[in-house]
Amino acid sequence: MTEYILITGASSGIGYEMAQLLAAKKFNLILVARSIDKLRKMQEELSKKHGVEVQCFQTDLSDVKSTQELYESIKDNGWRVSHLVNNAGFGDYGSFLETSLEKELDMINLNISSLMMLTKLFAQDMATRKSGRIMNVASLLSFIPLPYYSVYAATKTFVLAFSETIAAELEGTGVVVTTLCPGIVETPFHTPDMRKTNAMSANKPMQAIDVAEAGVKLLLHGRGKKVVGFNNWFISNLPRVTPDSIMMKIKKNLASVKA
Repeated sequence: MTEYILITGASSGIGYEMAQLLAAKKFNLILVARSIDKLRKMQEELSKKHGVEVQCFQTDLSDVKSTQELYESIKDNGWRVSHLVNNAGFGDYGSFLETSLEKELDMINLNISSLMMLTKLFAQDMATRKSGRIMNVASLLSFIPLPYYSVYAATKTFVLAFSETIAAELEGTGVVVTTLCPGIVETPFHTPDMRKTNAMSANKPMQAIDVAEAGVKLLLHGRGKKVVGFNNWFISNLPRVTPDSIMMKIKKNLASVKA
């Protein structure tokens, strides 16, 4: 049975760069995103350049029904997922009283529900085989949730807590669960309003390829969680040594639009 690495959110940013790196290492890929044109272009380029098998699925993972259908399609085709990268996700910025409820519900479905579903479904298969690796993409905001990113930060806090706890549960099963925690990355994720915040001025965005390289190492060989970049590691530890009242003032200033 042919083995594949499944990457969600594969058409841009970290997912796209990870696909390039993993194909160069001769891993077969299953790529998932909403843009089928981008996926088909990647499929043609990667299979021709690296001689690997690349399957692609146009799937909106904010619809949990589509998430179940994705899993069933992969099983029906007889493809074995040896590694899973839950990378798909999106965020929003703004006052909680003014942001879109519909968008936030989609965000919860994508960032939490579908990630949890894919992890459970493929982890069950991996545990039966006593082999497999899953990497969930969280965020620096998992450690330092910022105002005006309230729902997004909460979803990424879930991803970290969920990933760390099931990693402990699965010890000894042959299934390894890790968590990648990027800070600000130069990708289409950022809205114009996000780019005006003090956080983006104070902490220079990393390039997606640099985060992807760290992600590939963690996926293939790592354990636990990885905060990418020293500055981000330092920021992630600030809440441990800073009183809550002061920490919230710092976070609100970072999340505010620069003067």
